[in-house]
Amino acid sequence: VQLQASGGGLVQAGGSLRLSCAASGLIFEHYVIGWFRQAPGKEREFVATVSWSGDSTYYSDSVKGRFTISRDNAKNQVYLQMNSLKPEDTAVYYCAAAGGVGVLASEYPYWGQGTLVTVSS
Repeated sequence: VQLQASGGGLVQAGGSLRLSCAASGLIFEHYVIGWFRQAPGKEREFVATVSWSGDSTYYSDSVKGRFTISRDNAKNQVYLQMNSLKPEDTAVYYCAAAGGVGVLASEYPYWGQGTLVTVSS
């Protein structure tokens, strides 16, 4: 299983970025895909997750209303649209795959390498 996160970069506060996660080596529609992030000196935290079909999504309170997760099963891709970015959103963002919906990093056995998002004030 390989997950490749991309789309990170430097953006000013209030700006937008779209992260992508490309998956291979798995039956994509059999897996829930989540996004997590880890800021320097902090633990990895849940951001959002999307169900197998894409019909159900879940967000952390800190990003609800600003971030949108979606998936395209035909392309084996998951996206995280991030709007109204804040400096506190600065972190390495990781995509991860699991058999069921969860918000704990320990529930996701497969991880990508991460992409850095930096939001300047």
